[in-house]
Amino acid sequence: MRVACTVTSRFAHTVMTSEALNTANSSQEITLEVELPKSAFITNFSMSVKTSTERKHEKCVTAMLTDVLVPGREISSQVYAGEVKEKEKARKQYEKAVSSGQSAGLVKVSGRKMEKFSVSVNVAAKSNVTFSLIYEELLQRKLGRYEILIRVQIHKPVQEFQIVTDIYEPQGIAFTEAHATFLSNELLPLIEKTITGTTAHVSFSPPAEQQRCPQCQGGVISGDFIIQYDVKREKTFGEFQAVNGHFVHFFSPPDLTRVPTNVVFVIDKSGSMSGTKIFQTREAMASILEDLHEEDHFAIILFDSEIIQWQNSLTKATTDNVSEAIRYVRGIKAGSATNINDAVLKAVDILKLNGQEEKVPERHADMIILLTDGMPNSAELRVSDTRTIQQNVHSAIAGKMSLFCLGFGNNVDYSFLDVMCRQNKRLARRVFEGSDVVVQLKGFYKEVSSPLLLDVDLRYPDNAVDSLTQSHYNQLFNGSEIVVAGQLKEGHMDNFLVEVVAQGSEGEIQIRENPSMANWPTIYPQKEYIFGDFTERLWAYLTIQQLLEKSDVGTQQDKDDAVAEALAMSLQYRFVTPLTSMVVTKPESQDGADSALVADKLTEDQRQKAERSGVDGDPHFIIELPDREEAFCFTINENPGTIFNLVRDKKSGFVVNGQIIGKKKFAPDGENSTYFGRFGISHQKLGVRLEVDTQDISLLYDGKLVKLLWSDTTLLKDLHLDLALTNNCSLTVTLRHSVTFMVIKHRKIWKRRHDQQDYLGFYTLDSHHLSPSVHGLLGQFYHGLAFEVTELHPGEAMVYVKGQTLNVTRRLQKDFSGDVRNGENILCWFVNDGGRGLIDGTALDYTVSDLFTVLTLKKTS
Repeated sequence: MRVACTVTSRFAHTVMTSEALNTANSSQEITLEVELPKSAFITNFSMSVKTSTERKHEKCVTAMLTDVLVPGREISSQVYAGEVKEKEKARKQYEKAVSSGQSAGLVKVSGRKMEKFSVSVNVAAKSNVTFSLIYEELLQRKLGRYEILIRVQIHKPVQEFQIVTDIYEPQGIAFTEAHATFLSNELLPLIEKTITGTTAHVSFSPPAEQQRCPQCQGGVISGDFIIQYDVKREKTFGEFQAVNGHFVHFFSPPDLTRVPTNVVFVIDKSGSMSGTKIFQTREAMASILEDLHEEDHFAIILFDSEIIQWQNSLTKATTDNVSEAIRYVRGIKAGSATNINDAVLKAVDILKLNGQEEKVPERHADMIILLTDGMPNSAELRVSDTRTIQQNVHSAIAGKMSLFCLGFGNNVDYSFLDVMCRQNKRLARRVFEGSDVVVQLKGFYKEVSSPLLLDVDLRYPDNAVDSLTQSHYNQLFNGSEIVVAGQLKEGHMDNFLVEVVAQGSEGEIQIRENPSMANWPTIYPQKEYIFGDFTERLWAYLTIQQLLEKSDVGTQQDKDDAVAEALAMSLQYRFVTPLTSMVVTKPESQDGADSALVADKLTEDQRQKAERSGVDGDPHFIIELPDREEAFCFTINENPGTIFNLVRDKKSGFVVNGQIIGKKKFAPDGENSTYFGRFGISHQKLGVRLEVDTQDISLLYDGKLVKLLWSDTTLLKDLHLDLALTNNCSLTVTLRHSVTFMVIKHRKIWKRRHDQQDYLGFYTLDSHHLSPSVHGLLGQFYHGLAFEVTELHPGEAMVYVKGQTLNVTRRLQKDFSGDVRNGENILCWFVNDGGRGLIDGTALDYTVSDLFTVLTLKKTS
């Protein structure tokens, strides 16, 4: 396994190559798992296969590891290279492969900063296969440094393992640091680092015997390899580079004075924030308030269904005022609904009022920071429609202040917050649930709390440039950087004047300069050209990113134009974006079937929805397929006491079984619904066994038995396990590097009959780490479903799936994974007869003898 990363002026080009040899006398399946940064675009994925005969004649296998891979470069006759296509065209190819039982790969979310590409293929006896994945990204400067993140993930020691990074920065390199989450004292000397003026070289190559790591999962090195660096900043103008008809301008001048801020913190204290979330929010806010500068002014608004202000106006951040505010936030308690509309509008009013009364410094930055874990969810609210809220907030702010939104947890409506922030000059960010929430919130505030310049305009000669990326920015924060790129017009480079106009702490700043046009072959003659026309690819990358951001704001025509232009550029420059996919198609085999491998990229909102599937009610199975914006539902009715296998993953040993219970009061001649009343959940590799029923919860882990009641409010954390029990009805469990799931306890009450029924629901929130062979009544859908909806009629249709045509009807089904109390109505295609035709086999094929029995594969083969 080899990772080769080349960074040219912040633009990183990474080649990840993995080669495996099947020494057995029969074919074997191999799974490639590669994690890459979410901000990166895949530009090529290819696979080559060599038989034992071909390998004998190939004397230099390592050449495939050391050269940068381009399509058609390999010398093997069996090479399958990627082709970027429009997503809809690629989807048809992908579904054809899946429906015929062939291999297919998909990029899915994998964590906070990374997403995972996973694909499984069969390797013939005495043959080897080489995978190569190439991706590119523009490194963003945060808190005074750029970061290259490489995820190390091997399942056993490999003969050759190497990470090599070369950085080229004409401004000069100020520092370079390298570390890893799995480093021990023995491995530390294996990191080699060399810095010479404008270049830096970092490598890490542990031999097989040093790849073992007792404290790491799986016993081998596993985790993040991180390289951080910054460049020298001696010019107020920044750095201008032009190559082959395209330019890039990096602007982050040194030695600027901070602009004071007026900030309103708008904090959600609705019922869903109770327990761990509200505790972590209190701690984070106390720490953030301590970091305020004395020249800043601030206000605090709490909201559930009501709006509560700490003070009626902005308050100067003196020591006494901050101490009083900290005491106030430490007393926050969760309440009821989520009135986002009125809370944000109140924050706008506070900033406008104080500006009119001139109580704050003449030059300041106005900002609102909203922290919420949900969306407007109660009929009692005056305004709960998300589009109406976006319009109200945009109209009230009117371009005069910045809105930052922090979406807390998996269940927040992130796309709503994201669009609302981009309509109002700034950005949204997801806050991931975990033990480090306080660190995440503090880190975000540190990024945005020190503006250096306001209303920054970067201007270039109209007769000399074309196709500029964004050149106006509302703020430049300390430790960040503005990047502008564009095309150069031939014959207009004489007297090329660049001008920067902005507002600083002391007034208007104007910078004018004639930049020098760097001659790259002269700067790095020994490299000829580092990798292609990097300025052009950087310009294309930045343009596509900004077009994708515009595709959710403005008029419908603006959105359509942005999507069309981003799609055309994605295809031209071979970028896998949310609009395109990369397909690797093998030639037709003897049986006439194509085999397709697909590299796909989901949006943040699609990733969130992709992680949801579950069973609830009496009992209804819900399968959401966000890439198709569709969902399927089916119901299984069986005798009380029957135990079904919901999930089984042979690779990790993760198993979920559920037992059916009947109504507490049996009606001889009436309707007797059934429900899930017990779940048995086990993970063989982690040694976890969890039994959940409507009364209590038993956790066996690390040789210890822990008993919990639903009425407990509990947060358990360990190296491999996070468990949170909140609200007397919600159990969320994360098994690290494996799966996240939720069990919900419901109580159904029939007032007229003085009757009630307790039952359970099960939802998988994050299943991407499970292997491609995962199965079970739920598990078989974790890696997608190929289907086609035809003959649409009002409320019904025909669906072609798994070689069969099914009659389906349109129904609403409650999904409680986002709102455990009220649920969310999901429109789905309902499949009758216990899901027959949608599931493999029949429901009875999934019955097991007890809660912790592993279903044998022969039942659903």
